[in-house]
Amino acid sequence: MSFNPADNIQDLQYFGEFGGVNPSISDSSTYTFLSAKTMFDTFEGNADGCYLYSRHSTPSNLYLGKALAAMEGTETANVAASGMGAITPVLLQICGTGDHIVSSRTIYGGTYAFLKNFTPRLGIKTTFVDITKLDVVEAAITKNTKILYCESVSNPLLEVADIKGLSALAKKYNLKLVVDNTFSPLSISPAKLGADVVCHSLTKFINGSSDTVGGVVCGTQDFINELRSVNDGASMLLGSTMDSLRASSILKNLRTLHIRMKQHSFNAAYLADKFQADGLITVYPGLESHPSHQLFKSMMNAEYGFGGMLTIDAGSLEKANELMELMQHKNLGYLAVSLGFYKTLFSAPGSSTSSEIPVEEQKEMGLTDGLIRFSIGLDNDIARTYQIMKACMIEVGVLKK
Repeated sequence: MSFNPADNIQDLQYFGEFGGVNPSISDSSTYTFLSAKTMFDTFEGNADGCYLYSRHSTPSNLYLGKALAAMEGTETANVAASGMGAITPVLLQICGTGDHIVSSRTIYGGTYAFLKNFTPRLGIKTTFVDITKLDVVEAAITKNTKILYCESVSNPLLEVADIKGLSALAKKYNLKLVVDNTFSPLSISPAKLGADVVCHSLTKFINGSSDTVGGVVCGTQDFINELRSVNDGASMLLGSTMDSLRASSILKNLRTLHIRMKQHSFNAAYLADKFQADGLITVYPGLESHPSHQLFKSMMNAEYGFGGMLTIDAGSLEKANELMELMQHKNLGYLAVSLGFYKTLFSAPGSSTSSEIPVEEQKEMGLTDGLIRFSIGLDNDIARTYQIMKACMIEVGVLKK
């Protein structure tokens, strides 16, 4: 049977301690032992099924981690308090003073800032490259390189990484390929394409209700054990622990991710096709005009579509802001950062989620002032939504009558 990430989630069976259809929430920060020896063994990592302290782990967090590992097809996973709380320990676990990272130039602003401004304090350098050009990626690798880092679909330019090609480079030079898959859960399965570590911001599509912040690292049992080590594990020692109540909430929402992603993708594909036909500069991996359309098709789990993210260029920041304010006034969505909500969210990333990237670098990578990033919602009548959006675009002069 072929790998289906949603089926893997659905096939997991958890019962609550009293027979509940949802697993019981472990609402404790510390756990009791019947013997001192068992406590010692747990500290040493030698007592399966025993819990010590919630920064180490909780049953609720392990339930969620198991489900996310099943979704990504990895041996296990470790959940964290935020997406950055997942990504940063991975980079620090693998790299130390004198090491080097090759990263995509177009990534989430927080990750960019961490690599550009923070890790140099620790003696870790990063070279930012056009991740879509494998020859450029290979040329940036040095004897000190330890990680190739990218996003499956990049934030905000929606560039698509050739994960198989990057994996081949990583293996050739004995590197770790770390992939942030936040924009394309279910649609792309990076571990099945050769990624060593897969991260998500659970805050976005996976949770889907914009009420929780969370993250996850999916990988081998050995690597997750390293992250959790009480002696030198970056996840353990940096302390970005997810709360059990939040883990339980995300696990419940995860059960409907397959339904939501299909609708997000359907609506985004519809709007992208219409916007492009109207003459707007539109970027969406599902459009044949996207330079990596065929690459995405070759990697995707087809039934979940090309994702819910698209961009248009309104021509200027002033036009972009005017359009977004009018769309919010018309209740077409919200002028807000983040993504994966049931309502459409829109923002101008150059002045928001990518503002950490210097203006000259934004221009070099093609991030224009007028770019609007859309996280398309779950609208039931997307044709009606399109008509109102088009009217707004005409009103502010982004489109002509």
